[in-house]
Amino acid sequence: MTTVKPIYAIALASILTAAASGCADFRPNGTQSSAADENITADAEARLNQMPDLGPPGSIVTQTRDHVVYLDGLVDVGLEKRIAESVAMQVSGVTSVVNDIAVSNN
Repeated sequence: MTTVKPIYAIALASILTAAASGCADFRPNGTQSSAADENITADAEARLNQMPDLGPPGSIVTQTRDHVVYLDGLVDVGLEKRIAESVAMQVSGVTSVVNDIAVSNN
């Protein structure tokens, strides 16, 4: 039976420790961030729902994660898609917008 040399054991332990620490999540505990994200979502939804050209209220689904607003839904023309993105970007605290709104082919 062979024995592991101490230097190899130390090297292996160091590699495993470094790899495990790379998987750590260094984000804040989430309570402040998620509360801010909820406020951003509510504000963006309120603004979008006040725009009848974008469809009935709730036709554009809004979600926020880490101050990034995600838009999803269906509009009639590309201009409406761009307007929705612009409106969401104007909400306080938003850092960027991911616009997944589809345009119908009428």
